[in-house]
Amino acid sequence: MKKRFSLHLFSVLAILFAFSSVQIEAQAQSETKKPIKYKKARALQTSTAKKMAKVYEALEEVDEKGEPAPDMATVVNVLTELRSNKDNLKSYDRSVMWNAWAYVYMTDGKYSQAMTAYTNVMNEPQVTIGLRNGALFSLAQLNLAEGNYQKGVNLILQWMDEVEKVTAQSYSVLGQAYFALGDYRKSMSSLETAISMAEEEGYKPRENWYSLLAGCYSELKEEIGERESLLKQIPIYEILVNLYPKKTYFIQLGGAYGTLGRERDYMITLKTAYQKDFLDKESEYLALAQLLLLNKNPYWAAEVLVSGQNKMVTIVDEKTEEEKIVPVVKSTEKNLKVLADSWRMAQEIDKAIPVLEKAAEMSKDGKSYVLLGNLYLSEDKVSEAVDAIKKGLKKGDIKKLSQVYLTLGQAYFELQEFEEAKKNFRIAARDKEKKIKTQANNWIKYTENEEIRVKNLALRRDYIQMNSSS
Repeated sequence: MKKRFSLHLFSVLAILFAFSSVQIEAQAQSETKKPIKYKKARALQTSTAKKMAKVYEALEEVDEKGEPAPDMATVVNVLTELRSNKDNLKSYDRSVMWNAWAYVYMTDGKYSQAMTAYTNVMNEPQVTIGLRNGALFSLAQLNLAEGNYQKGVNLILQWMDEVEKVTAQSYSVLGQAYFALGDYRKSMSSLETAISMAEEEGYKPRENWYSLLAGCYSELKEEIGERESLLKQIPIYEILVNLYPKKTYFIQLGGAYGTLGRERDYMITLKTAYQKDFLDKESEYLALAQLLLLNKNPYWAAEVLVSGQNKMVTIVDEKTEEEKIVPVVKSTEKNLKVLADSWRMAQEIDKAIPVLEKAAEMSKDGKSYVLLGNLYLSEDKVSEAVDAIKKGLKKGDIKKLSQVYLTLGQAYFELQEFEEAKKNFRIAARDKEKKIKTQANNWIKYTENEEIRVKNLALRRDYIQMNSSS
């Protein structure tokens, strides 16, 4: 498919023919000169038209595969010839030539020379309206690209005064220029106008118009207040996640919800990003898991964490600079505890236990082992419960130690190891808290009674066996 030449240059093809001399009045070059009237169309001299035709043909060259392969050598040769003879060309012919040179310079990244060429286009008294307006707008964009923001703004405003119809695209460029100048109010107004015009004309506003508008409200935070700033940004990001779904927009939308205390909306946004496989950071998976737990969805929280453990990403080691493939959610003690809690709250104890076993082994204190012991007890795995709690006590640094001894005594009671049970209950009974002390003493009495009952049952059983054998 042939490559289209720039809109500014192709517009020249149309002006090889004479049209009606409809005119408009532009700004005066100086107070002493008469205002110049620019025509909508003019015709090139025959010799110039032939040379420009060669330029267009060279620009439309394609290779064997049909890919654009412009013959820039021919383009430059022809344009150089025209420039050498510029004093003998009509003003309009020179404007067409300078416009072509501007394109060549743009292609080569020579923006300073391109700006000079566009300025030459505008300075020609016989330049047509279309060519002049195109050069003016291009000159504005080049100044913005070169960091001359105020001059760029002035040129865009001049262009808006001179054209018959201002476009949504031009307002978006103006908005970007104001943003670069730090005038966020005017940037916001211009971008809102661009979006509104695009919607009225029936086409989808561009992605960067929305994102820059959100940026304006973010920059105006100190002026209008953080809450108001976020309330203005939210509907913009809601549009972006629907029209241009990207991770960054989901994260920014979720963050805004979170800051405003809208945890459920934050959860739904992050969950949608997760389902689209946008999340690739541990903090994102953990945030979603915590939000799911907060909203009483422990099973989903566990599923999210497991998914993060299974998702692999490539990172570069800072010391060796070697690439490594690692899981997004690392199996740290903290992460494993959250996963174990999620499975436990989801009543998936068989899944929680092996996770908590790993966390307990990694832990420097005995808290995880104590919790593991309680889980074993809930599953009637009493011997495992005793072992886990004892490991926890050995590691130490446990709060409410008396409660732990009370639980250990109960486990020994279930195993009918009454002496061990009473020993642990007695330790628990030393607690200063009356409630724990009372519970422990009651368990001691209950254990003593149960011990007597069990012994009596054993004696009776032995007596019956002896009599039956005789």
